[in-house]
Amino acid sequence: MPELKDIEKAGELVAAVRKSRASYADFRAVRITTEDVALAGGKVDKIDRKVSFGFGVRALVDGAWGFAATAGCDEKSARTTLEEAIAIARASGRLMTEPVTLAPVTAVKADYKTPVEIDPFLVPLKEKVEFLQHLDTLLRASAGVNQTETFLSFRREEKWFYSSEGAVITQTIVHSGGGLSAAAMKSRREVGERSFPTSGGQHQAGGYEVITALNLEAGCKPTAEEAVALLDASVLPEQTTTLVLSGDLVSLQIHESIGHPLELDRVFGYERNFSGTSFATPEQRGTLRYAADIVTATADPTAPGGLGTFGFDDEGVPARPVVLIKDGVLVDYLSSRETAARLGIASSGAMRAESWADLPLVRMTNTNLAPGAGTLDDLIADTGQGVLIATPANWSIDDRREKFQLGGEIAWEIKGGKRGQIYKNPVYSGTTVEFWRSCNRICGPEAYTIWGTPSCGKGQPGQNMRTGQGAAPARFRNVKVGQAA
Repeated sequence: MPELKDIEKAGELVAAVRKSRASYADFRAVRITTEDVALAGGKVDKIDRKVSFGFGVRALVDGAWGFAATAGCDEKSARTTLEEAIAIARASGRLMTEPVTLAPVTAVKADYKTPVEIDPFLVPLKEKVEFLQHLDTLLRASAGVNQTETFLSFRREEKWFYSSEGAVITQTIVHSGGGLSAAAMKSRREVGERSFPTSGGQHQAGGYEVITALNLEAGCKPTAEEAVALLDASVLPEQTTTLVLSGDLVSLQIHESIGHPLELDRVFGYERNFSGTSFATPEQRGTLRYAADIVTATADPTAPGGLGTFGFDDEGVPARPVVLIKDGVLVDYLSSRETAARLGIASSGAMRAESWADLPLVRMTNTNLAPGAGTLDDLIADTGQGVLIATPANWSIDDRREKFQLGGEIAWEIKGGKRGQIYKNPVYSGTTVEFWRSCNRICGPEAYTIWGTPSCGKGQPGQNMRTGQGAAPARFRNVKVGQAA
């Protein structure tokens, strides 16, 4: 790996680009260390540790972008990569229809680090494997469980950012996650499966203390018992009813029908060919009744513990909360310096890249729904009649982010303010604005979690980004529910 002095010299070289050659340039070196440990059926299925290091250079020449990236880092490669980025920008300029303008940002010299109590990469591998084996034993203690999976996942991202405007920023971001699942099977078609804390596990910013706080041991017994119960459960009858969603399903709903539609590059059509567009067009900003008046959603990369939490985005824009929907009305977007300039506003600080080899894109940070009051049990008791659906299982949504269908792992009838019969393979459907306008209660801070999404896909070539969605269980009126096809 290159020494720090090599990274600094390379960054300074790019930042010193002459204005006559590029009106703007930035350098972003990134070292990513990951570790994944997984067991299937109590046996080690995966132990993987990887390190990736390199840097990317962006150059803005006569209003057109150029980007180039290289593994490793030294002055010679920095000079060569800068030249390549400038050449690409000049070539891109021949096809440019509108020159790029950047919203202003104050260049700073700063350092950011995720608060970490226990470095997850220093916890012995043997200890991690034994912990997962212990969880597997607890899952298999329930009669009828045929398959089990347990896993831990850790990621450390170190960044060095230099810009021709004078920014010098270093960041170290650490994520930890884990989860488990149990399945009961009678045949390939008759399967009951449950996950904890949610499907794909829970991931948060922080060290190994995140794993302890997940309380995975406590989740083993109910997870296994519900998996077995789902084997003989009925399918959810099709109906239009009052719907209660678990916090992690609200998180998915936020991600798909608030976060993605409010990415400003998508709104402007930059992502039309790959990821689609958005119904939430700029002329509706400040007027569109997106949701009920109890709904306020904020993009907040400063929120402690979120997978979308950082000090600065990949353009050096400082993290700050940006209200997207206020009291039900669309008021702002997730933006970059380029897209924000088109609306004459400041960047929301949402420009992010998966790795050093990728060009930054407008991505979600932590899209957080403001909590209301009460627990899930309070909400159920207040509901009377309806259906509770929990834990994401599948989803689909159209290119404009309007019509959707989401599915859960399990559902319960709500009758007389209590949970009743269990149902398997439940789904619900609707249109974004109609659905969010029907929200009439959100649980309180005691039921609130910033759920982590470790692999949100976007772009062409595709990139996976880590995002968070702050959510508590919520209730919606007159929603169509039923069973998965």
